[in-house]
Amino acid sequence: MQSTATMSGQSLEDLLQESSSPVEMLRNSQIGPYAFPVVPPEFTNWRDEQRAWQESAVLFDQSHHMTDMYIEGPDALKLLSELGVNSVRNFSVDKAKQFVACNHDGYVIGDAILFHLAEHTFNLVGRPSAHNWVQYQCETGGYDVSIERDERSAARSGPPLRKAYRYQVQGPHAQELMRKLTGAPVPDIRFFNMDVFSIAGRTVRALRHGMVGQPGWELFGPWEDGAPVRDAIAAAGEEFGLRLVGAKAYSTSALESGWIPSPVPSVYSGDALSAYRRWLPAHGYEGTASLGGSFESDDINDYYLTPYDLGYGPMVSFDHDFIGREALEAIADDPPRRKVSLAWNGEDAMRAFGTLFGDSDCAKFIDLPLANYATLPYDTVLRDGAAVGLSTYTGYTHNGRTMLSLGIVDVRYSAPGTEVTVVWGEAGGGSSKPTVERHAQTEIRAIVCPVPYSRVAREEYAEGWRTRQH
Repeated sequence: MQSTATMSGQSLEDLLQESSSPVEMLRNSQIGPYAFPVVPPEFTNWRDEQRAWQESAVLFDQSHHMTDMYIEGPDALKLLSELGVNSVRNFSVDKAKQFVACNHDGYVIGDAILFHLAEHTFNLVGRPSAHNWVQYQCETGGYDVSIERDERSAARSGPPLRKAYRYQVQGPHAQELMRKLTGAPVPDIRFFNMDVFSIAGRTVRALRHGMVGQPGWELFGPWEDGAPVRDAIAAAGEEFGLRLVGAKAYSTSALESGWIPSPVPSVYSGDALSAYRRWLPAHGYEGTASLGGSFESDDINDYYLTPYDLGYGPMVSFDHDFIGREALEAIADDPPRRKVSLAWNGEDAMRAFGTLFGDSDCAKFIDLPLANYATLPYDTVLRDGAAVGLSTYTGYTHNGRTMLSLGIVDVRYSAPGTEVTVVWGEAGGGSSKPTVERHAQTEIRAIVCPVPYSRVAREEYAEGWRTRQH
C-alpha cells in the first residue's frame, strides 16, 4: 500500500530533518491544546457541570474529539496482540480494554480504548497516535486485516458527521436514569463489559464504564440515531438533575479519574522507527502537536514515558510477544517512577493569578477550568530544589476546590502527603506558541495525593485500569 506521507506529500521525517531537533519542532508548533470541538464550551456553567458528575448525573457528548478505527479480519486479534502490552487471552466479544502500544524501547506511542464488537471486528477509540501505529503495522506487516478510519471532527474538512455517536451517562443517579430510559432493570455486568439496550426505539451498544469516579455507561450507535437517543436521555434525566456537560468541564474529567491523556508519542527518534516516520504525514498529529511547559531537555527521549509511568503497569502482560516487551521486562519488578495526583497550594495559585493585577512580570496565565496551553504539557516537579518528576495535565476541580495536575514522580517521593513544587510557565519568557504570552516562571507548592483523586474511582474501578500502583 501507498504510505500516508507519500499520498499527502511531506513526511514527519522530512519535517524533523528541517528542524534543529524534535524538541525545538514541537515546542514551537503553532497550535495550542488538544481540541474538543463542536460541543459547546458550556451548557450552563462549568462549575455546576463538574459538580453534577459527583452529585446527580451528567451526559457527556464524546462524538467529536476522538478518532475511531474499525479493524476487521482474521488477523485482527493477532495484530493487536503483537502491538499491545495487554493480554488478549480472554478478550472475548462484548468486552473492552485500554490498549497501550509501545516502541521497541518500551516507551508509549499511544493508548486508546479497544472495543471487541464481533468476531474478528474491533473498534479503537482515542487520540490518533495509537491508531496511526496500528494502521502502519497493518499496511506493512502482511496482516489479513482491513481498516476503516473515522477521523475526529477537528481533522475533517467537511461537516462533523461521524460513523457513530458516542455518549456517556455518569454520576450517582446514572443507574436510575438508565433504568428509566430502558424500562427495565439495568443488567449487572462487570466493568468494561458491554450489553445492548433499547433507547427511544433505537438499539444502543452500552459499555459499563466510569470517567469521573462515578458509575456509568458509555453509549454508542449509528450516527443517525444520535439525536433521538440524546434527546431521550436529556428528557428522562430531568428527574435526576441531569446536566449536559460542555467541552470546558469535560476536558477536566481526566483530572479526577487519573488518566493522563497527553504523553509525547515516542516516535521521534531511533532507527527502528525511521520507516514509520517516513510513513507519517508532516501535517498529522505527531507533526503538529505542540510541547509546552517548564520541563526542558534537548533530548526528545527524556519526554518519553513507559506504561509504568502512566499507571498502566498492572495491564502489562508478558504472556505474549509484543513490541517493547524486552525493555519492559527489564523494569517490571522495580519501576523508577509512579503516577500521582498533585494538589496545588491555593495561596500559591492565587498569587500567580494576582500577578495579572500588579506591576511586576505576570506569571503564565492559569486558564480555568483546564490550564493546558499546549497539546503535550510537561512541567518540572521539584523536591528541595532538585527535579524529581513531571506534571503533565493541569486544571481546576470544583468538586475538590483545588487546582490539580497529574504527575509522574520518583517513587521515593510518591507517598501521599509528600510536599513538592511545580514550576509553572516556560523559561526565557516563553516559546513562540500563540497561546503563550510573555511571562515569568513561578513556583507553586503541591501535595502528592492518590490517583485517581476521586475516592470512588480508586475503590470501584476495575483493578489495573488507571488505579492500582506498584
